[in-house]
Amino acid sequence: MKMRRLSTQSADFDAELKALLAFETAQDDSVDQIVANILKEVKARGDAAVLEYTNRFDKTNAVSLAALEISKVELQAALDGLPTEQRQALHGAADRVKSYHEKQLMQSWSYTEPDGTLLGQQVTALDRVGLYVPGGKAAYPSSVLMNAIPAKVAGVQELIMVVPTPNGEKNQLVLAAAAVCGVDRVFCIGGAQAVGALAYGTQTVPQVDKIVGPGNAYVAAAKRRVFGVVGIDMVAGPSEILVISDGKSNPDWTAMDLFSQAEHDELAQAILLSPDADFLDQVAASIDRQIEEMPRKEIIRTSLENRGALIQVKDLGEAADICNYIAPEHLELSMDDALPFSKKIKHAGAIFMGRDTCEALGDYCAGPNHVLPTSRTARFSSPLGVYDFQKRSSLIMVSPAGAQTLGKIASTLAHGEGLQAHAKSAEYRLK
Repeated sequence: MKMRRLSTQSADFDAELKALLAFETAQDDSVDQIVANILKEVKARGDAAVLEYTNRFDKTNAVSLAALEISKVELQAALDGLPTEQRQALHGAADRVKSYHEKQLMQSWSYTEPDGTLLGQQVTALDRVGLYVPGGKAAYPSSVLMNAIPAKVAGVQELIMVVPTPNGEKNQLVLAAAAVCGVDRVFCIGGAQAVGALAYGTQTVPQVDKIVGPGNAYVAAAKRRVFGVVGIDMVAGPSEILVISDGKSNPDWTAMDLFSQAEHDELAQAILLSPDADFLDQVAASIDRQIEEMPRKEIIRTSLENRGALIQVKDLGEAADICNYIAPEHLELSMDDALPFSKKIKHAGAIFMGRDTCEALGDYCAGPNHVLPTSRTARFSSPLGVYDFQKRSSLIMVSPAGAQTLGKIASTLAHGEGLQAHAKSAEYRLK
């Protein structure tokens, strides 16, 4: 297999790395135009438009949107009907995700100044959130857990889930995950029409305050367009993994860790950094050997050949610098003393430390969220969490004494800005 091999000692390395990371995020104009028309129709015609698009795209023949809602009884039946091992795994993962996210709850606070003025912030949860869950070929119960549980921990009053069911096929594991998480309502709709229904509200689907969850290009384009009417979590790009190894790791483990992201899709990116050339050779040989055993080997091969790389670095310090430039979604530190080394990392969505900590554990059950920033956005953004479902209001209660001090400052600055009503408003409180 022809996986790209780079060295930081190469005179062209910076340009080669930049080319490796380049990903065309500009969306297809035709997709955007289709989405714009769908959203316009949903906004204008509500249920009727959503029903028409759902029946057309998902090859269903529903007579109403209400008929596409799944009852809580059916959700519970899906959970009860799972094999014991799957049901226990869902509950086990959910418990860990909940325990982790409970640590993220923001609290209200305030303080009182000597003159009696009170300042602070009040934290409240969003009222209603929409959760988009992919359907059809892709079925991700783990995404239900990772999106729904932080919302519930935050105190969101109502969680509305949408999931497409092509040809009327419902994924029981996804429905079971919704039951475990306490999702309030579930509709069998998907695509841009589902995003529009959540954003604008229809006769049957209530309008939400924020939409979270992954989807295809049409879903991503729709989320971009409705942002501002509602909040969104992020517009995620292809999955990424960066492994930094000291060369003492098991090459078979490392190769499989690279596969774990490459198998998502052909545009996923898997990169290995190591100062040990022999280790890179061993991983390359392991990749060639193990890929033939993989059911998704063609996807893995395309991903690794087009967007993957094995990079020899001068030392681990240089690897940290390159990592901070890449700002990967997932970072594995496969080395001795991984915890102290992690202090060198400024930009990464999630950091997996030590040789036993494979990224796959984070996808399902470690506890931290698997919804992470991609395409170098970890430079300025964070994993999904409870804080995405809470908001802050500033608290200001000025005492009569405080009004004397603050009023003079405000008056002076307001006159300087030419805003006389502002100044007069403050001056009225002066004694």
